Amino acid sequence: MNTATFNKRIYTIPLFTADVKQIFDNMDTLRRAARGGRVSHAFAEKIMMAVTSVNGCRYCSYGHSRAALAAGVSEAELQKIMALDLGDFPESEAVALTFAQHYAESCCHPDPVAWQRLISYYGQETATDILTYIRMITFGNLLGNTFDALLSRLKGKPAPGSSLGSEVGVLLGAVWMPPTRLFLRLFRSQRVKS
Repeated sequence: MNTATFNKRIYTIPLFTADVKQIFDNMDTLRRAARGGRVSHAFAEKIMMAVTSVNGCRYCSYGHSRAALAAGVSEAELQKIMALDLGDFPESEAVALTFAQHYAESCCHPDPVAWQRLISYYGQETATDILTYIRMITFGNLLGNTFDALLSRLKGKPAPGSSLGSEVGVLLGAVWMPPTRLFLRLFRSQRVKS
C-alpha cells in the first residue's frame, strides 16, 4: 500500500450494486466458463493475474499467485504477468492477457475494437469465458481494495473521493447482497417452473 495516499480503484456503492447484479444475472455464463473447458485453469489464472496486476489487490495477488503456481504456471511466467511484461507469451495467450490488462486499465470499459479482436481470435464462446473470468477477478480486486481503503482511512490516509460510509456500506453489502441476490434468483426460477 502506498504510504502517501491510497490510490487503488475501489468500489462505490452504486458500482458495487451494479456488479453484484451483473454477476448474479449471469451465473449461467460463469458456470459455462468454469465447466466448458475452453479456458484451462492455468490460462484462467494468468488472465486473472493480469487484471490483478493492474488493479493491485494484494489479497487476490497472493491467492491467485498460489493458484497459478498450483495450476502449472511457472514462476517466470507469473513474474512477467505481474510486471505486465506480456510480449514473450505465445499469441494464443497474449491476445487474452493484453485484453485483460486493457480491460482493467480502462476501468471495465474496453475499446469495442479490442473486444472484437478477442472474439475474432478465440470465437464468441471462449471470448465470453475470458470476459467472465476478467469480470469475476475485477469484482474480487475492487472488493479487496475497498477493504484496504478502509484500513488506510483508519490509519489517517483516506482514499481520495471515498467516504467511510461508502467503504463500510460496500463491505457490509458484500456480506448480505450476494446471498440476497442468490435467494431472489432461486425464487424467480421456482416461480418460472410453477
